[in-house]
Amino acid sequence: MSFFSKILGKLGLGTAQAAPSAPPVRPAAPAPTAAPPAATASAAPTAPAAPPVVAISAVDVVAKLEGLAAGNSQKLNWKTSIVDLLKLLDLDSSLASRKELATELGCPAEKMGDSASMNIWLHKTVLQKLAANGGNIPKDLLD
Repeated sequence: MSFFSKILGKLGLGTAQAAPSAPPVRPAAPAPTAAPPAATASAAPTAPAAPPVVAISAVDVVAKLEGLAAGNSQKLNWKTSIVDLLKLLDLDSSLASRKELATELGCPAEKMGDSASMNIWLHKTVLQKLAANGGNIPKDLLD
């Protein structure tokens, strides 16, 4: 499991996409098609039932993180700090772990040598990737 996958899992992202793909498989539908042709006409309305798979709603990452922050004894500024974000998610926030995550997400080599630059890049990139994976992240946190 990749480091970023752990972040997605802590926020309930990524796992929700696997579950909806299972319900559209309906083995009961082929059995009625063995009946008269009228059954095949009724099979057509079941095909449009597949769009509820699109019902994958965006996860309100901000609300989840604010809830975690409210229940945390430390004052963590997850909106600007990758270290605080990782701590809030109860993940390893050590420099080695952040370098692992930065490497996984494709951090430019010139930023890897300077932990401050890497942290800034990493925080922004993690939020962007969360948004790309169904997280509802406000635009002001993505810029």
